[in-house]
Amino acid sequence: MKLHFSSANQEQVIDLKQPCIMGILNLTPDSFSDGGLFIKKDNAIHHVQKMIDDGAHIIDVGGESTRPGATEVSVDEECQRVIPIIQAIREVSDIPISIDTSKVEVMQQAVSAGASMINDVNALRADGAVELAAKLDIPVCIMHMQGKPRTMQHTPKYVNVVQEVKAFLQKRIDECVTAGIKQENIIIDPGFGFGKTLEHNLSLFKHLYDFDELACPVLVGVSRKSMIGAVLDNAPADQRLHGSIALATLAAWMNAKILRVHDVKATADALRLCMAVKETR
Repeated sequence: MKLHFSSANQEQVIDLKQPCIMGILNLTPDSFSDGGLFIKKDNAIHHVQKMIDDGAHIIDVGGESTRPGATEVSVDEECQRVIPIIQAIREVSDIPISIDTSKVEVMQQAVSAGASMINDVNALRADGAVELAAKLDIPVCIMHMQGKPRTMQHTPKYVNVVQEVKAFLQKRIDECVTAGIKQENIIIDPGFGFGKTLEHNLSLFKHLYDFDELACPVLVGVSRKSMIGAVLDNAPADQRLHGSIALATLAAWMNAKILRVHDVKATADALRLCMAVKETR
């Protein structure tokens, strides 16, 4: 299982025999964990270089917070946040860049600036998104979310959260393939924390193996999330490192192929040990 990234006449391949690390770069003033820290260009590029040095395989750039209760930003504002940084990253590194957005215009401009993957919490459901992704012929991550970021945590309900999330993702995979997106370009994300209670999140995690049936690499993004804080006696975001590492290694053991994280070095070290044990006969 491999991912192929093309940008600026360059092609890179990530072999997913080993889980890979997606380092988070939030260019927002209101993200739940690190909002406002990397708005300045110099800070952003320094952080990206550190994540690369620490072992990141992909940099995920986002210009709009999707935390519960987050407000929407305009296309222009989102582009003003992410496009100059993507261009600046591309000047110093050829690392694959993922654009974390649900807006078609932002996807297009980000890829033109040097991004080579789309990470969409809305699973390419905006008008024209799936068609654009097919035309661009790059990896895409489609995520499950019940509701919208502004209201998703009000009253999330499921009869069987694992089966319902799987069914949604299978339907989106089928629709993406029908629209011309290559199966090997599709990554799936169960959407931890996006319209789910703690019980829903824990159930999804316990049954991560079930998502292997969908025959797409699984991305897990739980770094510093409230599900960790809830289990750890309401620990605030800046005290969730150990919990984040525990879930990252569990996810890797359960065949997740991409770990979206804030703390790259700690995660990379933990994954090396996890995989050393898992691959030993």
